[in-house]
Amino acid sequence: MMSTDIITPSLIQSIKDRLNHPLPGKAAQEKMLTRPKIPVNIPRFGRKGIPAGVLLLLFPDNDNFHFFLTLRTETVDHHKGQISFPGGVQENNETLEHTALRETMEEIGIKPESISMIGELTPLFIPVTGFEIFPFIGWSGNKPVTKTQDKEVEKIIVASISDLIDEQNHKIKKTKIRNIPVSMPYYDLNGETVWGATSMILSEFKTVIQEVL
Repeated sequence: MMSTDIITPSLIQSIKDRLNHPLPGKAAQEKMLTRPKIPVNIPRFGRKGIPAGVLLLLFPDNDNFHFFLTLRTETVDHHKGQISFPGGVQENNETLEHTALRETMEEIGIKPESISMIGELTPLFIPVTGFEIFPFIGWSGNKPVTKTQDKEVEKIIVASISDLIDEQNHKIKKTKIRNIPVSMPYYDLNGETVWGATSMILSEFKTVIQEVL
């Protein structure tokens, strides 16, 4: 667990300052890439991905920094039963930052006015679905009160930064995707297996955190 002297607004400022410089980018994301890559047919090849905004929301609790993940229901249109950040598809003329904040309120009930935005990570294109995910990082000075949107969110998962940066929680699973044997990196966070795009975003964030601690 992080010591209490690290859990200060100065760490948030350090993260914000770091995000204003060139990001770790794809090299950090691809540490969590399932290998070998599984060939996919991309119907939108040659076109821009569908923009989606997600939010990694930091907050202090019990001498540590935490963030929310969600387990999606089996009834949503995309990423059924997967662990993800609060977020969704951009609507109308809203900014992607507004998308991330709106979806966070809709999915887990946290009002945008209680969140201070501190930066963003590298966008990530998902070939299987055609989405381009734009990850934003926000900050709340107190642990937010949440309310689950039952149609989209099965449950809310709380994970800590100390668990994220603990290398014992970075694991690899041998499994099969479409009957092809693969090595699937994942994070074991609060008893949950976090892999795929969510783990790739977390990998870049982990690199940022390790640079500022």
